[in-house]
Amino acid sequence: MRRKLVPKWLWLFLFVLFLLPISKADAKKKVDLVGQETLNFTLPSAYDRIINYAEEYYGKYHLIITFFPAAFTPL
Repeated sequence: MRRKLVPKWLWLFLFVLFLLPISKADAKKKVDLVGQETLNFTLPSAYDRIINYAEEYYGKYHLIITFFPAAFTPL
């Protein structure tokens, strides 16, 4: 019977070590948008109305927008 020269876990470890510098390079490219001004935009709300950011919120409130992917779908 033939013996394996390199165990599977070692291949996995080497693969992860190879991907680690790539993931760090992508993380450095990320632009921080917190505190930046936005363009005027409109979004549909959960209460079936359109919200216009420029008219309803700009200069009056601090706005935090959250998105829930597939929140109202029967998945």
